[in-house]
Amino acid sequence: MNVNGIGTAGYPAWQGARKAQQNAAGRSFAEQVNNVAGAKPHTSIVYMKTDDMLYSGGNGTGLSFYIKYAEGSTEDDPTVIAKGVDENGNEFEQTIHINKINPRNASLVEMTALESYMGVDKNGGLTSLPPETGMMGLHDRTNFMDMFQKQISDMKLLSQKKAAAYYQYSMQAYWDFMNKK
Repeated sequence: MNVNGIGTAGYPAWQGARKAQQNAAGRSFAEQVNNVAGAKPHTSIVYMKTDDMLYSGGNGTGLSFYIKYAEGSTEDDPTVIAKGVDENGNEFEQTIHINKINPRNASLVEMTALESYMGVDKNGGLTSLPPETGMMGLHDRTNFMDMFQKQISDMKLLSQKKAAAYYQYSMQAYWDFMNKK
């Protein structure tokens, strides 16, 4: 029986009743993807935000961290501590001096610290930073201003005027920070 191109086994009729293909080891593709040779299972750590935290979160790589003000932080030298686990599950702790952050050459943790310190509007989302940051690891550094420019250009190309305007607003907040230095 064949209804609208779907065969009796639920597969397209041109495939017949073929089952999921098995490789030479007898495992389906899905089993192979979920069990890469030698890889440990991916786990995520989530830090619940407390009143003394500026930020708690992470990204798609497994990088997960929280940010708090450091002891001795002052108005002239705002300083934060970032603690968490990197994309490989290794614990880390970083002291970040907000005024020393350069958005043209920063890590995701540094930019998240700056975003949190400045209180940049997240427009109802998780971050004001471009989506590409979702694949950054702990030690990856990039020019966030170029990343914003690309995101704005992409949003304009897709006729997403509100999104382009939002990223323009976010980028301007970081330009203003750099110009105050």
